[in-house]
Amino acid sequence: MSAVTDDNEHLQGVKASASANLKLVRLKRMRVTATCLLATMIALLMASVAWQAHYPWLAWVRAFAEAGTVGAIADWYAVVALFRHPLGVAMPHTAIIPKNQARIAESLGGFVEQNFLTTEIVVGRLSEYNAARALAIWLAEKENSSTIADVVVESLPRLLERFDESDVEALFDRLLLPQLRALDVSRLAGQVLGVLTEGNRHQPLLDRGLVAVESWLVANVDLIKAKFGEASRFTPAPLDAYIVNKFVEGIVALVHEVAANPDHELRRQFDAAVTTLSLDLQTAAAYRRFGRILMRDCIRHVKAGDYYRVLLDRVQARVAADAASDRSVAHDMIARALVSLGKTLVSANAIQNKLNAWWLEIARMLVLRYRRQLSGLITDVVKGWDAQEVSGKFEAEIGRDLQFIRINGTFVGGLVGVLIHTCVFVVVR
Repeated sequence: MSAVTDDNEHLQGVKASASANLKLVRLKRMRVTATCLLATMIALLMASVAWQAHYPWLAWVRAFAEAGTVGAIADWYAVVALFRHPLGVAMPHTAIIPKNQARIAESLGGFVEQNFLTTEIVVGRLSEYNAARALAIWLAEKENSSTIADVVVESLPRLLERFDESDVEALFDRLLLPQLRALDVSRLAGQVLGVLTEGNRHQPLLDRGLVAVESWLVANVDLIKAKFGEASRFTPAPLDAYIVNKFVEGIVALVHEVAANPDHELRRQFDAAVTTLSLDLQTAAAYRRFGRILMRDCIRHVKAGDYYRVLLDRVQARVAADAASDRSVAHDMIARALVSLGKTLVSANAIQNKLNAWWLEIARMLVLRYRRQLSGLITDVVKGWDAQEVSGKFEAEIGRDLQFIRINGTFVGGLVGVLIHTCVFVVVR
């Protein structure tokens, strides 16, 4: 994936360089065209001056050539003065862009901030787009979700390689251990037990326990007989076997009775015991003190046992092996989760509306908080450019159009010259 990303970046760089070179080629072509047109006007002017005495009608050509030459030179001067000193002579108000780089940078940053980075424009444009639905449709495609999973899974081993034992220990000491020390284990256990007993969710556990008791009794009858015989040395073995068999049969019958009767007295006693235990775990000082001692001992055991290194090694090995596998569990899990999320969001209009509202609120806060920083970034970047680089970038973007102005100025000047000559000719006549 990293190789693909590098290739894409290289391809984009090549395209950008090719585009910049194409702009320079077009600029040079138009510059040569405008300069050749100026040279043509000068040559036409010299020819008309030289032959006007023999051909009076050349006065009209001379008027066109004179005005066209003046217009071409004036526009050439104006265009060149924007980017550099004409003919290398540092005349006033020339090389305007390089000299005013800082002011241009400030103006550009302010222009972007005032005309683009406003909450009305940004939020208004974003509100026209259902970003949540578009994202959901995109994620619902397996190829797209798989691409994201590829990036995540590939980056995890490299991320974990940057961690060492001290990082894991610092992570535990600063984030996890303070929470564990403050954790009321007894109260938490009581709350979990309370949740378990709501709606009789604990009854299946009792049923499983009864089945386990019956299975153990049936499987260990001989062991019970042996132990009973050892404890009762003065009774004959047949009597011991009879007593044990009746005992086991009675217990099994009781188990069946409790299992078959949801309102059995033993079930009610079990419910009461569980409820009492849940309450005691949450309120009794002895239980809460025992919970704190237990958690403290666990923390001490973890810190003294060098488990950080073991934990890090195992996590790194598992993640690296999974990432290198052709059937990565993490990849499949992430991809399936993203596809499921996308399919769920596609049809959940209410969730889409909430996500879009959340996204727009974030956009509003980001614009309000960082619009000045973004405009400042533009200003700083432009200020950091070399003056000649700034001039070159501007000229590459708009220079070709400015060369058209030179060409148009040549012809417009020539036409104005002819018009003036016509007015003079009419007045003199």
